[in-house]
Amino acid sequence: MSDQADDNGAMRAVKDCVAGSAGGIAQVFAGQPFDTVKVRLQTQPDMYKGTMDAVRKTLQNDGPAGFYKGTTTPLVGVGLCVSIQFLVVEHMKRTFARINGTPSNQPPVLTPLQLYTAGAAAGVANSVVSGPVEHIRVRLQVQSSGAAAQYKGPIDCIRQIYSSHGLGGIYKGQLPTILRELNGYGMYFMAYEALVQRTMARTGKARSDLSSGLVCLYGAAAGFAMWLTSYPIDVVKSKLQTDGFAGAARKYSGSMDCLQKTIQQEGIKGLFRGITPCLLRAAPANAATFIGFEMAIRALG
Repeated sequence: MSDQADDNGAMRAVKDCVAGSAGGIAQVFAGQPFDTVKVRLQTQPDMYKGTMDAVRKTLQNDGPAGFYKGTTTPLVGVGLCVSIQFLVVEHMKRTFARINGTPSNQPPVLTPLQLYTAGAAAGVANSVVSGPVEHIRVRLQVQSSGAAAQYKGPIDCIRQIYSSHGLGGIYKGQLPTILRELNGYGMYFMAYEALVQRTMARTGKARSDLSSGLVCLYGAAAGFAMWLTSYPIDVVKSKLQTDGFAGAARKYSGSMDCLQKTIQQEGIKGLFRGITPCLLRAAPANAATFIGFEMAIRALG
């Protein structure tokens, strides 16, 4: 019986990873253009007057392909990140269900705190990969095109940073990344799973019977819950990850210094620069994530 349980657990984990990868790939294609505009507004406040100005100048200077700068890294990395997220959150949900004494043939009903804890654990685990993935992505997103480009692509960016600054350089901005992932994914999965649990309880439907429209709607709501509670941390993260490494090129000595200087120079509104494209991205990107995951889980059985 123990061997069978182990085999079932291993197979469940594999399915969670595969489905998470499907959700991550869908997220990148749906959300990358919005993310590029968000990062440029966060890290280059003097260059753009607002969201539409950033869109217009990106089109003028880089063409439509400019919105997909740095896509290779997240396409690989975000697939892995979302796999980790769903692997951990599904494991935590099953663990809490056992603690609550929920029979194995019934869907787990978890408290909001349990759902937040499951999401927070997924976020912290995910940050090991998402930190360097986002670091490389944002450096590619904000650099100029053509001959002025410092990096030829993600591999060249990794090579240059690692050769000059080691692993610590690759993980630049990791503290705010961990903080953002912890709270952000706590709110993210709590919102989504609470809405799913509520609908299942109200309608008597199984999770697999929920409509695609509802999955997309709840995924969008989860994205809003994440970003509305974590956006200032993301601004600090992006500023640190596009900052210089040493000498005059380095503006910030750390997370608190970045926070203080941002408020001094830009006011509180500086902590919310780029939130418009971020929230515009939240709906399609996170709807795509959850529909990709749920559809893959249903197909895998």
